[in-house]
Amino acid sequence: MAYFNWTDTINLISKLSLRRFWNAAKVYSSYQVSRISGKPVQWGLPISISFEPTTSCNLRCPECPSGLRAFTRPTGMLENSFFKQTIDDIHKDLIYLIFYFQGEPYLNPAFLQMVKYAHDKGIYTATSTNAHYLTDEKARETVESGLDRLIISIDGTTQEVYEQYRVGGRLEKVLEGARNIVKWKKALKSKTPFIFFQFLVVKPNEHQIEEVKQLGKEIGVDQVRFKTAQVYDYRNDPNQLIPSNQKYSRYKKDAQGNMVAKNSLRNHCWKLWHANVITWDGLVVPCCFDKDATHQLGDLSKQSFKETWQNNQYKQFRRELLSSRKNIDICANCSEGLSVWED
Repeated sequence: MAYFNWTDTINLISKLSLRRFWNAAKVYSSYQVSRISGKPVQWGLPISISFEPTTSCNLRCPECPSGLRAFTRPTGMLENSFFKQTIDDIHKDLIYLIFYFQGEPYLNPAFLQMVKYAHDKGIYTATSTNAHYLTDEKARETVESGLDRLIISIDGTTQEVYEQYRVGGRLEKVLEGARNIVKWKKALKSKTPFIFFQFLVVKPNEHQIEEVKQLGKEIGVDQVRFKTAQVYDYRNDPNQLIPSNQKYSRYKKDAQGNMVAKNSLRNHCWKLWHANVITWDGLVVPCCFDKDATHQLGDLSKQSFKETWQNNQYKQFRRELLSSRKNIDICANCSEGLSVWED
């Protein structure tokens, strides 16, 4: 929910109704009360939600369970009817909707229909894509859907470097897709979507940081974002992904020379109060770091979202986080505050 430029910020603010503003105030207040008291207090409904369009992906990235086909949970596609039912229940309080968790969103045939449905409810919408399906036709449909933010993953400026992480991908398809979006934004005189190039900094591509900034300018994207890479076995780094440049690393060496996460893991987390993730089949999990849905806080096939948000599982998870966050496995790789943005 942070790091907007002025155009994007004004667009987000335009989504605020009095009810949404009041809900956000309640959520923020309850978070601060919880931090001070050390006891979980939750007022209001989430400001932001991530919905998973699909677990399917065309690429095989080495640190991604979708790319590795390594899920233990069921895989599939988000159904439009279930999506609409959930949005109808919470849209009056919801400000921000992310169409992404695992997988490639554009592989879901109903994806842009869902974007438009949320847009028509006055919700700020965003997605992240590897851009291999942004044909001229899909690019136009994307702009017409009202999507507010489009994050395009581009992890190299040459095919040789790009494919070292985006295994099975073609850089030229990514660039073509980005150009298509820029073209249709201009043709339709649309201010949206706000286009990011997201560059996941790893050892094989860290020498291309300046090059991707220039590439972004040439194509006409709105901003370039450098993201730290999550490495599951970061103590050993078997795929040799941790970059040498500490500015772009999620990890550092301690006094004994062991690799540790930079995040200090204090016993609070704003995300658990203002946001959550819903998998394609309706499981509610704490955040995007629970990729395999091991911390299931609810199931929307059995309980409404509003009931889930206040259920015993949620209260217990928030309680554990406020007392011993370092013992929660999905927090170990948290990148909170470790993204770098460029104009």
